[in-house]
Amino acid sequence: MKERIRMEDVEPGAYQAMFAVEKYVSGTSIDKKLKELIKIRASQINGCAFCLNMHTKEAREIGETEQRIYALNAWRETPYFTPEERAVLALTEAVTLVAESHVPDDVYNEAARYFDEKQMSEIIMQIVVINAWNRLAVTARKMPE
Repeated sequence: MKERIRMEDVEPGAYQAMFAVEKYVSGTSIDKKLKELIKIRASQINGCAFCLNMHTKEAREIGETEQRIYALNAWRETPYFTPEERAVLALTEAVTLVAESHVPDDVYNEAARYFDEKQMSEIIMQIVVINAWNRLAVTARKMPE
């Protein structure tokens, strides 16, 4: 497969704006490992090889285990994730598949049991941002480095 377009070269202003939002979410109070789980799970759903490559490496660098990374695609069937992580993974899936799920109340409310409104906003923004990056990378056919 060949990269279609280097949007960061063609539209550097748009990329700078995306990086500004990325900088915001990277500075939020949400646990770094949880952020990487969000990024990996959304990227799995979206089939984004570029982001999967990047975020699995970053997750390992901050101490995430290979076992949890490998099992993330089947998180419901494993004992490796906390109730809080499970709630966020379900929310990640619902937001990523928003056209199908419209983010059901039970999924949202389960995550809201563990996180306050500020944290929920930060989590939702993290999910939205990785989905935006996935859409850019998949459309442009960005190759893993």
